[in-house]
Amino acid sequence: MQPQTPLPARVPAHAPQEGDGIAVGNGPVIIDAYIDFQCPFCRMFEKSSGPLLDAMVTEGQVTLVYHPMAFLDAMSTSRYSTRASAASGCASDGGAFMEYLYTLFDNQPPEGGPGLSDEELIALGLRVGLNDAFAACVRDGVHLDWPPYVTARAAERGVSATPTVLVEGAAVRPHPGLIRTAVAAALHHPA
Repeated sequence: MQPQTPLPARVPAHAPQEGDGIAVGNGPVIIDAYIDFQCPFCRMFEKSSGPLLDAMVTEGQVTLVYHPMAFLDAMSTSRYSTRASAASGCASDGGAFMEYLYTLFDNQPPEGGPGLSDEELIALGLRVGLNDAFAACVRDGVHLDWPPYVTARAAERGVSATPTVLVEGAAVRPHPGLIRTAVAAALHHPA
C-alpha cells in the first residue's frame, strides 16, 4: 500500500521501507507496535511485553517495528510526544533505539504538563551511551517532521489508539500471552 502522506525529507536509520517506524531484528514474523512516549498504557505495555518481545527478536523469530506516534501532543504543553519520538529517531541514528525507548518509558512525564525538555531528552540519551551527534540531532530538530508522518501513516492503517499491536497485520491485544500465541501461529502457519 502506497502511503498517502508524503515521506519526510529524512527518516531515521533502521526505518522500514515505508519510513514509518524503527525495525529491530530480522525474524520472519512482523510485529508492529504503535506507541506514544507519553502514553501511560504504552509504558505498561512495554513493562509487561517488552521482555517477551526482546526475547523473540534475540531468538530471530520476529522483526519488531516500533511506530513512535505523536498521538498525545494535545496532552502536553510542549508537543512532548512529537519531540520524544523525534529524539527516538535520533537515538536510532546513533544505534541505541531500544535503550532509549526503555529510558524514555522509565522517565515518562505525566500527561498534561510540558513533558521533558529537549535538554532532558538529550541527557537521557547520553546516559544510555549516545554521543554529541545525538545531542546535535535533537537540538537541530532533525526528525521533528517524522512523528507526524508516522502518526498519519498509522491513521491510514486504521490505528486509533496506543498501544496498538499487529502481528502479521492482524490486531492483537497488547498482552504478552496473546502476542506469543499469535507469533507461534504465524511461525507454524506462514501466510
